[in-house]
Parts: sequence; C-alpha cells; structure tokens
Amino acid sequence: MSGIGSIIEAGVPSARSRALAVLRVRSRALAVVLLPAALAVVLVAARATGRLAGEPWAAVTLVVCAVAALVLLLGGIFAAVVLRASPAVTPTVPLSEAAAPDLYRLVRDLADRMDVPPPSAIALTPDCDSWLEDRAHAAHRRAGIAGGPASAPGAAPVLVIGSPFLWWMRVAELRAVLAPVVAGTGPSAHPDIADARGFVRGLDAAVDVGGRRGLGWIAAPARLLLRLCRTDAAEMERGVAAAASDRAQDVDYGLRIVAQEQVGLAYAGWDRLLTRVALPAWRMGRWPAHLDAGVVSALTELSRRDRLAEGFTSRLGERPACDLLEQPGVIDEATSLLAARLFHGGPAEAGPDWSPVEWAAYPEEVVDRKWRAEAARLHTALDALADPAGLPAGPAGPAGPTASVGSVSPAGAGSAAPAASVAPAAAAGASGSPAASGASATAGSATIEAAAAAPPAADGFAGPTLERVLGRLTGASGEGGLGEALAGRLSADLAREERAAGTAGGAGKARGADAVPLFPLQPPRSGRDLLADHVMAMVCCAAVDSAGAAPGMDWLDGPVLLVGGDRRADLAPRVLCLVEDGDPEPLRDWLSALGVRTEKPVRLV
Repeated sequence: MSGIGSIIEAGVPSARSRALAVLRVRSRALAVVLLPAALAVVLVAARATGRLAGEPWAAVTLVVCAVAALVLLLGGIFAAVVLRASPAVTPTVPLSEAAAPDLYRLVRDLADRMDVPPPSAIALTPDCDSWLEDRAHAAHRRAGIAGGPASAPGAAPVLVIGSPFLWWMRVAELRAVLAPVVAGTGPSAHPDIADARGFVRGLDAAVDVGGRRGLGWIAAPARLLLRLCRTDAAEMERGVAAAASDRAQDVDYGLRIVAQEQVGLAYAGWDRLLTRVALPAWRMGRWPAHLDAGVVSALTELSRRDRLAEGFTSRLGERPACDLLEQPGVIDEATSLLAARLFHGGPAEAGPDWSPVEWAAYPEEVVDRKWRAEAARLHTALDALADPAGLPAGPAGPAGPTASVGSVSPAGAGSAAPAASVAPAAAAGASGSPAASGASATAGSATIEAAAAAPPAADGFAGPTLERVLGRLTGASGEGGLGEALAGRLSADLAREERAAGTAGGAGKARGADAVPLFPLQPPRSGRDLLADHVMAMVCCAAVDSAGAAPGMDWLDGPVLLVGGDRRADLAPRVLCLVEDGDPEPLRDWLSALGVRTEKPVRLV
C-alpha cells in the first residue's frame, strides 16, 4: 500500500518512537501479569527436582500457584475487555459514494497526489472541524456501528468533514483545508502507530466498561495504564500531525492560508446560528431543517456588519463545495437533525412533538410561539405571587409592588410558601442542566392555557396586560423585592414545566442515550436574565397585538421585533432598566412612541 514503506516526513520517526513507547507500557503490563506465573513455574520445577525439599516450600508453592492462577484469570479478563470493548465513535451522517461522487473523486485525487492511502469512507458532522476516525474495530462490526469498506480489518480511517465547510467554502478552499487531514492516512497506516492507537482506544473503552455491574475493577488498571502512556500518546499524535502537514505542503499551500481564515469565520457564524437561532427553536420542540444553508446567510450578514469580514462574500460567485453532493438539501436536513441531537439532546428521529421548521416559517412558528409562551408564564407567576388579601397593588399604590413579597400562593397555585423561598429554585432552574434545556411545545401550551383560564388577578389588574407587568415591577428592584421573587418563581416554573414535558412526552423512550446532549449549548441563565427575557416577550406580544409590529428572525441574533419591516434593537436596555432598577419611564416612552396600548389584554394563544 502506498505511503507505508516510504514515510520520511519530519515527525514520523518521532511518532513511531512514541508509538513504541506506548507499546512498551503494554509489554510491561503483560510482564507484570506473567511474573507470578513464572515464579510458580520455577517453584514447581524446583520442587520436582528436589531442590526445594521440606515442609514450608510445599505451602509456599501452593500459595504462589494460586496467586498466579488468579492473576492470570484477572489479566485474561482485562485483556479480553480491552480487545473487545467498543471504542467511542462520533455520531455522524454517513455519506456514500453514490451520494457524493465528486467529493469522493476530490479526496482520492488528494490522496494520489500525496501518495497516501485514500480514506475508506466519508462522513459529515455538524461542527466546524475535520478529522480521521478509525472504525475498523471488530466491536463496531458486531454492534452494527460501522459497515462497508470502513469496517473491514485493516481499513483506512474514515474522513469526517464538518458540514458547515461544504456550504460556506468554495471547492478549491475545501480541497486546501482537507489536504493535511487526508495526508494523515499515511502515518496512520504504519503498523506501530496503528497498534499503539488501538491500545489507547481499547483502554479508553475499558474505562467506560468499568462502570458496568461486576466489572467495576476494570476501570482502575485501565486508568493507570492510560496515565502511564498519556504523554507518549499525545506526542505520537503531534508527530503524526506534523508528518501530515509536511506531506501536504505542496498541495494548494497558498490557498490554504486563505482557507484557514474561512474556517475561523465559519466557526463564528456556526456558533451564533446554533446558540441564537437554533436553540430557541429546539426549546419549542422544533428543529430548523436547513442549518447548513442558514450558516451561509449568517456569515453573509456577518460580512455585511463586520468590517474585518468585508470582501469574503465576493467568493460566493465561485462554485460552493456543497455542489459536490448529489442531494445537498437531503444531507442538510440529516445533519441539522443530528445537530439537534448532539447539542440539545433531541430525539434521533422527527415526530409529532419534534418536527422540522423551514426558515420562512420560523418567525410565526417559533418566535411568536416563544414570546406568547413566555408571556403566559410571566402572568402565571404574577398570579402566584399576588396579594392574598386581594388588595389592589397597581401603580397608584406606593406599597403595591412590594406588598406581595412575603405572600403565599393563591388557591390552585401550590402550597403556601413565602415568595423568598423560591430563590433556591432559581439556581436550579437557571443552572443550565440538560433537564432544563428542552422546553417543548407541550409545556408552553400548558402554560398558555393556564394563564388564559386564570381568574381575575388579585393585584387589581384585569387580564394579561402589559400595564400589569409595568405596575408590578415599578420600584420592585433590589434584594428581597418583588423582582427577585418573580425571577425565582419563573425559574422554578420553567424547570417544573420542562420536567413534566419530558415525562409526559416519553423523552426517555424517544431519546435513549441522547437524553443528555453530548455538547450542551445552553449557558447558565440567572433568574434576572429569565425575568428580562419574559418581560421583553410580553412587550413584543403587546407590540404585535396593538401596534402592528411583527415577529422576525435575525441570522446572528435570533428572534427580533420588526416594526415597519425594520428591526428594533433599542428595546433591551429599556427592559433592563425596568427589571434591574424598577424604572418604567424609558420603556413607557418607547411604548408610547410606538403606539402600544399597555391596557389592552395580550393574546396568549
């Protein structure tokens, strides 16, 4: 096979020496296991020849033989686990040659130019990275994780490509970026390096097996061996990377420098698209069906706003790398579903409570529903914290906003408890845990129905109006105020809804091992942040219902409010002024200028 016998690049001798050091750790571990058996053989042979006669040596020989048998048994079990345990495999979207013949042709041409074995297959991942992954382990074939040429014994590794690269990069840029990755198949084919990698991956898989019942003792020796070979294994990988980079020097080197700039830009746009645009949809039980196409729009918008990115969109006239796919729309949908599974913990397949959404329908089906669900949750929390005596607590009452701080929940809203007691729940609801990261449409609908059916508020305001929110939060800032109690109540209610939605929707069955996302995106949100988000949602609902505004979507910032077709970006600081300082005047001036009627009830369904 090409690329095996003529590895002369800088870094390969170092990589091979490090691989041999890793294998020496394995040899020493084997020697330790065989040492008691060797001692037992010596003692038995000495007893048989009469060199160790006498009573004590009989007992010593018996004990050593028993210890040797036990050590051999445990060592055999450990070796079997290391050999048979399934190493971790990155979830990807497999890409057959029939689905991307031009891409396979490009990769093979790269391998031929660099005189290395071509990758056995190509797969896509919803991330801005590319690498080689070995999937030829026998455990992968037994479990059905890998199939085809990639799973054959001794097969070359699989080339995993970040799907955003295919949509944002041009064909020549993708070729330049993939050159050093493909060049890594040469060092990977070296027997010593492949053997050392297999040993390390087997130890890593054995640590995971150690969590199973009856095999807990496996993890300790596996971790010990990993610690002993950690430095050499890391240096081996650095040597392999150096060798691959050296071999790819002559392939599109000048273009690679420009392409690396696109890698950084793609990463920035992809991160904003996931955290600002996709995450709100995932929380509503919807997943954008074309994230990769969306990253092009996001990066085009970033290029328009950022002077550092000027000129990058001029490349869009060249052939995009996604043209190398036969059906880019189908592949985009598959990688978008995988992104929701990896970053949010969503189900692996679409269903009634987990359906795709097109970008054109995003404002109505995600943004509007998100605002109204949050507005309903805000009014439900206000009902729970209302004054139990039914005294008005409107803006005219100087003690109105703070009169309910120590009140109990009204009938039907839960057990009596001081409002301050919800503060610990705020930390639980805003901790960013996976259980609190997946609000579904079921939970949102339940909140809306509860708010719509609620009796007249005990605080003197009629119906779910924006005036009620402004009146209750006026002067309610500071420690121990209504704002703090309301923030804690929202955090607790949100966490409770999401747990109930997960249980009612059978999330355990639908998600399985994916119930916890591998790479959760949700940052920890404080109670104040949640309160500001809910107040802003209430303001947006009022603007839509009474001032002719409309929900919209910004490719970099997610849900936005459109007035006359233009985005209003000056709302957030006025809402923060109300939430943090208890001052409603900036927000009231903004609402008055827009023509929003604060006394009009807001539609929550």
